[in-house]
Amino acid sequence: MDVTAFFRVEDAPDFGLYSTSHLAVIGLLLLLIAALFAGRRHIGSSVLARKAIRYGLLGILLLSEIALNLWYVLEGQWDIKNTLPLELCSVSLLLSMVMLLTGNRLLYQILFFAGIGGALQAWLTPSLDFGYPHFRFFQFFIAHGAIILASLYMTWIERYRPTWRSIAWAMLFLNVLALAVGALNYAIGANYMFLRNKPSTPSILDLFGPYPYYLLAEELIALTMFIMMYGLFFWLPDLRRKAGRQPASRELTR
Repeated sequence: MDVTAFFRVEDAPDFGLYSTSHLAVIGLLLLLIAALFAGRRHIGSSVLARKAIRYGLLGILLLSEIALNLWYVLEGQWDIKNTLPLELCSVSLLLSMVMLLTGNRLLYQILFFAGIGGALQAWLTPSLDFGYPHFRFFQFFIAHGAIILASLYMTWIERYRPTWRSIAWAMLFLNVLALAVGALNYAIGANYMFLRNKPSTPSILDLFGPYPYYLLAEELIALTMFIMMYGLFFWLPDLRRKAGRQPASRELTR
């Protein structure tokens, strides 16, 4: 592989939505999620394994962010209007590092919904201009995959879990973040979090009309996704445990 071409902006391969390379990384993420779930008891019983995965994810998140910003600078791509870490997934990445390092339970409650939800949407409909085998292709999917795995690790290995009230915390976080980022967008003419315009690449927002209607749709999509996530990961398993006369997992203190 030509190392310079791996990083170069000029003549970089275009990203193809649901191309072979895109489907391959989606499949790889599903395998990693399945492996984490299948090995949760073994990992949870080993202090060494827990530390290796927890701090391994922390290292991946940190290195991916450092590498991205170095690439911005070295390739002349850094721009205050486009490259500050103010997208939802960028904020989730930074907060995921804090969560893994400190074990903060409030951050977990927010990131389980906002972090996984945002990163999953990014995996399925990436706002990405660079295709395989470019550096940005790998960095994008590694970073977003690690965001998802970080919250799943805290759920399945560290035995954290949110409550229904955590959905409200996540929605509050998203709206406060949107207000702050929206004010900065207005001040510098940026479009972080796509608060002024929809992404140029195909996304689910294309179904919901122009500004500002798609922003209202985002609120409903987020709330619906969070409720479905809680139901799938916690409510339905609790019902099955109760039906089988097994004790339910302890929730976080409200």
